[in-house]
Amino acid sequence: MSTAQGYPAFPAQRRSTRGQSWWARAWVQALEDTSLDNTQLKKGRRYANSGHVGTITISPGRIGATVYSPDDTYEVAVRVDELSEAEWDQFLEQIAARAGHIAALLDGEMPHDLVEAAEDVGIGLLPGIGDLDPSCTCDAWELPCQHAAGLAYQVAWLLDSDPFVLLHLRGRSRDLLIDQLVARSAGPEADAKAEGEVDSGSSVSHTGVEGLAGAGLAGEAAHRADWAGDRPGSGSLPEVPAVPRKVLVEELAVSGIEPPAGMAAGVLPLLVLDASRRARSLLIALLNGTAEPQALDEWQDAVRLAADFPELLAPLAEATGRPAELGLGVQAWRYGGVAGLDVLEHAWEPTAGELARARTDLVAEEIEDVVVAGNRLTVGDDAQLRLDRRGNWHGYRLVEETWTPAAPASPDPLLALEEAVAQV
Repeated sequence: MSTAQGYPAFPAQRRSTRGQSWWARAWVQALEDTSLDNTQLKKGRRYANSGHVGTITISPGRIGATVYSPDDTYEVAVRVDELSEAEWDQFLEQIAARAGHIAALLDGEMPHDLVEAAEDVGIGLLPGIGDLDPSCTCDAWELPCQHAAGLAYQVAWLLDSDPFVLLHLRGRSRDLLIDQLVARSAGPEADAKAEGEVDSGSSVSHTGVEGLAGAGLAGEAAHRADWAGDRPGSGSLPEVPAVPRKVLVEELAVSGIEPPAGMAAGVLPLLVLDASRRARSLLIALLNGTAEPQALDEWQDAVRLAADFPELLAPLAEATGRPAELGLGVQAWRYGGVAGLDVLEHAWEPTAGELARARTDLVAEEIEDVVVAGNRLTVGDDAQLRLDRRGNWHGYRLVEETWTPAAPASPDPLLALEEAVAQV
């Protein structure tokens, strides 16, 4: 049975996606060498830093995460070939041959000579060009798309802190790998028992640990054995269930149900469809340990419904009595969700530090005609950046004396400005 390990979502931050360790940089190099579209990589780096990638799940041969964008939620996976049983057998011999290899791994290091020794016997631990196989539920044709690239860049951060992530991807979790190394030190009989339990994920007896005490494996194994001994019925958690796909309006079983008085016939199916999608969003949040969708007031919910279902724009405009505001609100929502609607309608006073990065980036690009007013940076005569309370920038253009949302929200002010200016 394959084992899965979840890693908490990274918060929004400004951090290099290049990787600090040599093995993380090799991972990033494989990603970028495989890509045919630098624009997707650029956007992927911004996704990695935006806090929009959910909990990352690592299992043999697969990385998975939910990626959130202002307009939708996407399920992303990156697949890597697992090592065969014969390859793992050879690799375990390489690790066990030198106590320093085990100590280095337990200390968060991936020794160069261990990787080179594995390559000498035909085992490629680190991925190369074409070894990463990304997929995403978005409709982009590029591989990787910006969502998959964002996930892959964050995996480099995981690799920086723990090289066992790479070994897990190649087919052996940290616990199972340590069990097998302990078993090898105990002799052929225990080794055979460990090999026989690869599929079940069970732990083997820790006899023979003393032979590896100098490498630090004894303390690691003893600690895990003590912890497991205090847990009745300990074992691997079940796999997280797949999130149901989005339902289409044609698939709803609401035909023949009379709508309430005053409601048009076509509105009821859309409201049922909306309820099903809201339930799906709640399920995604529960499965990934992320925040549930924000509670909305009546106006915000009217804007959301009009943005999701253009058919409801006219009746909602009539019901709210704010047709012009609703049209702008829909545009803001499509670009930035509830935060986009907030920066459309409200100004606020960020700290000087919250504006410093944007001003530095603009000056670096020789953009000097900038007027600051609260959370709004007006650039020239007809472009503007608005900072939301989550740290994302929203691009605006002046259209017939009305500041109009013009680009998707981004943690990068230059990208938000570039995309807003590109709108005609």
